Amino acid sequence: MSTDTGAGAGTGSGARAGTAPRTEPGPGASGTGAGTGTGTGSGATEESGAGPALPLPSARAARSSAARSPGPRKGADQPEAASNRFLAKAALVTVALSIAGALLGLGRDQALAHLFGAGSDTDAFLIAWTVPEFAATLLIEDGLAFVLIPAFSVAVTRRARGAAGDPVRALVAATLPRLTLAFAAVGALLIAGAPYLVEALAPGLPDPRLAVDCTRLTATCAFSFGLAGYCSAALRAHRRFVAPAAIYMAYNAGIITVMFVLGARWGVRSAALGVAVGGALMVVAQAPSLWRQLRRGEASAGAPADEPARPMDLTLVGTVLLFALCRQSQVLVERFLASSLPAGAISHLNYAQKVAQMPMVLSLMLCTVTFPVVAQAIAEGDTERARDRVERDLTLVACTVLLGTAVVVACAPQIVQLLFQRGAFTAQDTAATAAVMRVYALGLLGHTLVGALVRSYFSSARPTWYPLFAMTAGIVATCSAGALAVGPWGVRGIALANAAGITLTAVLLLHGTGPRSVPIRTRKVVAEIGKTLRAALTAAATGGLCASGVDSPLLGLAVGGTVVTVVFALLAWAFRVEEFTSALRSVTRRVPYARFR
Repeated sequence: MSTDTGAGAGTGSGARAGTAPRTEPGPGASGTGAGTGTGTGSGATEESGAGPALPLPSARAARSSAARSPGPRKGADQPEAASNRFLAKAALVTVALSIAGALLGLGRDQALAHLFGAGSDTDAFLIAWTVPEFAATLLIEDGLAFVLIPAFSVAVTRRARGAAGDPVRALVAATLPRLTLAFAAVGALLIAGAPYLVEALAPGLPDPRLAVDCTRLTATCAFSFGLAGYCSAALRAHRRFVAPAAIYMAYNAGIITVMFVLGARWGVRSAALGVAVGGALMVVAQAPSLWRQLRRGEASAGAPADEPARPMDLTLVGTVLLFALCRQSQVLVERFLASSLPAGAISHLNYAQKVAQMPMVLSLMLCTVTFPVVAQAIAEGDTERARDRVERDLTLVACTVLLGTAVVVACAPQIVQLLFQRGAFTAQDTAATAAVMRVYALGLLGHTLVGALVRSYFSSARPTWYPLFAMTAGIVATCSAGALAVGPWGVRGIALANAAGITLTAVLLLHGTGPRSVPIRTRKVVAEIGKTLRAALTAAATGGLCASGVDSPLLGLAVGGTVVTVVFALLAWAFRVEEFTSALRSVTRRVPYARFR
């Protein structure tokens, strides 16, 4: 559902390197200081991204050695400070690339609305769009990343420690050919079974032929997204996050280009062809960087590593993939329920979701960057450090997404009018999309908390079925509520059911932390989120009132957004929201320069 374009993964002894005695170099580093591959002193090997980061075998020993060694505490604090600077810089770069990709995504949606409007043709394409939505989640973001990043991280670490041969190349040789065949087989199966897939996704479509044509074109992403996800995992394990974070820029640029070049001749099928072209560009954008990393791993004559590579836990693979599949199945529920509504309903829901999800996507960039830190802390037995990091992340992402939600609710008509109301997208489409967007925004906090909390469940690299149980309960609630609400309230009822289901999942995940996850102080976190929620509700009401009194959509958005931000900031300060006040103080401080490659 979300498009987490960040990169990253892997922790280990290098993360604590720098001034600690006899610390082993992290992957990609030379000398005593791990980091970004530049030599000594950076002390930060964490990279932004999602996926459980397996610890290096010597991580605990290095930490214990540092604790026993004489010397002032200041020296021990320096690697931690450098690591924090790395996290801040990585988050900034990742957010910048994510914003660029999101803006191109909005441009893609604007082009789709301008060229084809919000009618039956667009609905047919959006049924086919379900395939790349699922593929992105399973092959690029959550599923494959949780499986491959730990494996590549261990291989990179063994290479850096002088293992015989090249563990990274050995891993590629063992996995890439088989996965490539699997991706191709799934793509071929989807192409052949497109009519049955469309019938299952949208049985209410009056003429499914266009949707079938579009689905056959988008089905190619099962192959291209699989290769793109594989490249992303390998690069993230090498602490190279720029190319993986930029893939959605290439993807959306490809779709936009094909739509404008072939839109007049192919109609909405050009958008589906753009998905195929954009998927290929994802691979092309990463292949040169990955090739350079593989070429650096010349065969070594060193002795074998002290510890063999850890095999992947198939149970962990199953729990991760099933959770990601279950979470993404919300899209299937929405498409299924909306297929029986009048033409344009699916399009209104799609445009509303694309805009409303932006605050969620940007807020989760923080968790993308800090996830390896949590995984390393758990691996080292430092539960308190992991707990503090997760609690800060939950409070900060809630604060960020609720501010964005308040702006979306207050200024929904102005946002939709500015983005989409041109060409075939009429004022009636604007009103319908804005109404859906306001209802859908009610679930943004739940979506964000689910994305943040599930990382703490999988950070220990141990299989757990509880996230799947929580997500299944949410899906059942969405289906039940949607079936009841779609009749009287139409597409707004579907959005309301989505919000109810994901909120239930978030509550269950929050309740289940402890023995199954990082044992956070739930009452403290809920209290902080409650303060932020009160500030957001007041800010949204005030900003909406001010924006509605302005005729110009641009001026109305500026006025409403400014009022929401000011009111939210004042109330968050007055309520003493801990992470908000801390972040507000930190923006005035000078952030030391850190070099990234």
